[in-house]
Amino acid sequence: MKIDIGISAKDRKHIAQGLSHLLADTYTLYLKTHNFHWNVTGSMFNTLHTMFMAQYNELWLSLDEIAERIRALDHFAPGSGAQYAKLSSIKEETGIPDWKGMVTQLVEGHEICAKTAREAFRRADEANDQPTADLATTRMQAHEKTAWMLRSLLK
Repeated sequence: MKIDIGISAKDRKHIAQGLSHLLADTYTLYLKTHNFHWNVTGSMFNTLHTMFMAQYNELWLSLDEIAERIRALDHFAPGSGAQYAKLSSIKEETGIPDWKGMVTQLVEGHEICAKTAREAFRRADEANDQPTADLATTRMQAHEKTAWMLRSLLK
């Protein structure tokens, strides 16, 4: 059955592409955060181990929201490491940095996600797509707040 939600096929595709980029960035950040949760050491261990767990859980839940919005726009959500590697602006970490390096990378990752969500918002706003704009706004708020909290640890 053909989709008829008041957004053109061209606009739905453009929005879904932006959301796919956000999904890939979010998934890459989720993996990095979970990795750092497992491998953090040093004087900040307990604080960061707990903080990272809360952060990766929040990221995990957001992945489903983003992917389901892509599907609601009648497009398939990317779901493989290869697809995420192509779409993501966040670089994977293959080593184990010290806790300050971990926090620095996560600040950068959340800032990238905020910028990607801002672009998704722009696309949604241009197409009068309020549900996607709302999702993007929620993601910007979460990423900007988390970046601020992490950045505060480095001062």
